[in-house]
Amino acid sequence: KRQQKVKKKKKKKKTTQVGAMAVALIILAAGKGTRMMSDVPKVLHEVAGGSLLVHAMRSGFNLEPERTVVVAGHGAEAVGAATLAYDEDAIVVVQQDQLGTAHAVKQAKDALADFSGDVIVLYGDTPFIQSETLDAMLTAGATADVVVLGFQAADP
Repeated sequence: KRQQKVKKKKKKKKTTQVGAMAVALIILAAGKGTRMMSDVPKVLHEVAGGSLLVHAMRSGFNLEPERTVVVAGHGAEAVGAATLAYDEDAIVVVQQDQLGTAHAVKQAKDALADFSGDVIVLYGDTPFIQSETLDAMLTAGATADVVVLGFQAADP
């Protein structure tokens, strides 16, 4: 079995602009991945030199989040270990019963109880969202209560 080589994130000094909201990330990583036909948790499957989870964490890294909360479920121990190997400051919470996306997000509530700012929810199995896209979402959030990212395929 090939071992995954993961570069740990480098600590960045916070450069948040005066007046800018703090940002927290919630990364949903509790899914079983039944369609992948593997005992490996879905977010730990490798693509392009890293796990889906690490790619999702990297996507949000450029936002310089004040907190990163990863919601683990299936394979929580392995998902938690992979999370902390990449970002030792991340918080791992466990969704014991997979009761849907909103329930998964709710599992991060205690970890963010004293947080004030914007929260971005990313799917741990959606790895390559560009930082410019997340920046645009934060900008849109300045005039909206909720921002949802979607797309329309040119050739569905």
